[in-house]
Order: sequence, then C-alpha cells, then structure tokens
Amino acid sequence: MSRKVTETANEAQQNNDPVADPIDGAEESRDATQPGGGEATAQLQSEVDRLKAERDQLVDRLARLQAEFENARKRETRERTDFRDFAVSGAVEQFLPVLDNFQLALGSSGSVEQLRAGIELILKQMEDVLRSLNVAPVETVGARFDPRVHEALESVDRTDLPDHQVLEEVRRGYRIRDRLLRPALVRIVNNPQQKEA
Repeated sequence: MSRKVTETANEAQQNNDPVADPIDGAEESRDATQPGGGEATAQLQSEVDRLKAERDQLVDRLARLQAEFENARKRETRERTDFRDFAVSGAVEQFLPVLDNFQLALGSSGSVEQLRAGIELILKQMEDVLRSLNVAPVETVGARFDPRVHEALESVDRTDLPDHQVLEEVRRGYRIRDRLLRPALVRIVNNPQQKEA
C-alpha cells in the first residue's frame, strides 16, 4: 500500500494536484529509509504546509463572506422596513386632515342637515385622498357580475334586467391600480327568462 501512496504522491507533485496527499505519514517513513528520501520528504512537507495555509485562508475567506452576507441580509430587511414605514407615513399623513374634520363634526352643535352636509364634505375629502393614492372604487351597479372583483351577497329575481348584472352595491370594493384591495359586496340579478333561452 505504501508503494501506491508513493506513486500517487509523486504523480500529484508532478501534476501540482493538491488533493492527492500522502496518508498518515506513510510516505515520510518510506522516504526516510531510502537514500535521498529526506529531500522528497521536505518537499512533501512544504507542499502540505502550503496546502494547509491555503486551506486556512479559504476558511477565513468563507467566514468573512458569510458575515458579509448576513450583514447584507440584515441591511436589506432594515431598508425594506424603513421603506414600508415611509410609504405608510405618507398615506397616513394625507388622512390626518380627514380625521381632524371628523373630530370637528363630532364636536359641532349644528342641525342634522348641517351635520349631514359636513359628513358629505368629509366623505368627498376622503375620496380625494384615496384617488391621490391611486385607490379607485370597483365598478358595480349596472356592470356584469365579475367574481374577480365582486362578491355576491344574494341574487334577486328580475325579468326586466340582464342576468348576472349587478343590481345593488352593499359594500364598496377598492383596487389600487390593477391590484384588488377588497371585492365589492353586491346583489345581482337572476333573470330566469334569459336562462331558459
């Protein structure tokens, strides 16, 4: 076996193959008994020392890269949180005047008509804020029922309207650009005459 190890070590030294190392000092004990074996042992030992140093450098480099990756991951998480907080604060800031107006309305001592007019103005103000945030209501009454944006609460039998047309909006639905935030809750038409045809 030590002959095979010696041949492998010699081939590795000729090919500069750092993987094929002598096993458990077998090469050293064989070369030490042969004339001129001390020089080969010294060469192999220097190669082993060089490979150990290279391994230590690679392990150190790996540890540094892992630390850099962990720091980058933490930084990305922190930046994402900061961005979300910034976006939310921008939206909340636009709703603060609406909240102020609701508080003023609650403290007012006007008539019911005045209170209603004030609430309608606050509602318009809120719709303006939503529009500025690219939030739009889902089209409902008169539109064809679309399960992607409508949620049917019930169906009402009517023969004067087309089947599956939205008859009434119970709760308004909203979308932000192309993304649905909340489906509209609606009542839809059930026209039995159109189903028979």
